[in-house]
Amino acid sequence: MTGAAQRAQLHDQLDPVGTVLLTVECQQGVVGPAGALPELAAVARSSGALTNVARLVAAAHEADVQVVHAIAERRPDGRGANSNARLFRAAARLPVQQLSGSTAVRIAAPIEVADEDLVVRRLHGLSPLAGTDVDPLLRNLGCRTLVVTGVSANVAVPNAVFDAVNLGYTVVVPGDAIAGVPADYTPAMIRNTLALVSTITTTEEVLRCWKRPRRVTRA
Repeated sequence: MTGAAQRAQLHDQLDPVGTVLLTVECQQGVVGPAGALPELAAVARSSGALTNVARLVAAAHEADVQVVHAIAERRPDGRGANSNARLFRAAARLPVQQLSGSTAVRIAAPIEVADEDLVVRRLHGLSPLAGTDVDPLLRNLGCRTLVVTGVSANVAVPNAVFDAVNLGYTVVVPGDAIAGVPADYTPAMIRNTLALVSTITTTEEVLRCWKRPRRVTRA
């Protein structure tokens, strides 16, 4: 496929009428400066990924693209939380907990949340989609294309991509708007895995597609 054909395909995929932008775990307790995962937070910021997520969210607001923020949190008593993998057990011992209602589960700067954004919180699992409200919300919104951004490229982002593809959505991943650890893992994940099941692009390309969108009033 030529470059022009690829751009045309991306433009069609990112039609605001059927597109939803998903941010994954872009919360203060994960990517904030005082979060539980300082290495991941540092990479998300130094790579520009978090800034690019904020740019995409702002552009989505301007283009009438629905934004959904997927948040991972935990009850203080841990009820309903997983303990069936080393990752969950390690997270339960971290000094900063993603407790429901706490600062840790608020969306991190510089991302700005608009009144029309949807925030979906989960108490279990690894995926923003599996067993959450995200899929039925996407269907009610008429979503055809899901733009996946955020962290981490190690776990939650690929889970989101795979689940969305399995559910029948077209997935677009701006590669410079996701992050994982170590820093060189993200391009390897994109190249060897995500590129097989999703359209890989850049923040600039998405912004270009949304620059002069049709104004749409959602039902």
